[in-house]
Amino acid sequence: MVPVPLDEPDMVAVDTTWGELQPMSPAPGVETIGELELMDLVADGALLVDGRTEQFYADSTLPGAINVPFNRTIERRGDLGDDALVILFCNGPQCPQSPTAIRNLVDDGFPADRIRYYRGGMHDWTTMALPVVPGRPT
Repeated sequence: MVPVPLDEPDMVAVDTTWGELQPMSPAPGVETIGELELMDLVADGALLVDGRTEQFYADSTLPGAINVPFNRTIERRGDLGDDALVILFCNGPQCPQSPTAIRNLVDDGFPADRIRYYRGGMHDWTTMALPVVPGRPT
């Protein structure tokens, strides 16, 4: 699901056969953002949330991301704070994990205007050779 480094520097293999392409907006009122917007928002204090399962997060994630797995988002809603902007991502445009988490949050009353969706996820981030780090244990 996430591009795999090859033996050549800055080269990755991309598997395009998994998953179903997700919509640009996972829920009404939720803005979809790209890499530059993500970096600016995180620099301004937004909370970056990796919605993938623990093992994917442990292997690699975006710098500064916390892990709130998509299947535990409601029970861990308190980890998202009371007023911070929250950016969710997962494996990429074909992955339903963060869109599912976003829909669950909005259905549970979390304000849609406090959520941003980074649709590119680990797939696009890695493909563009942006930095990744191992996940921090939670």
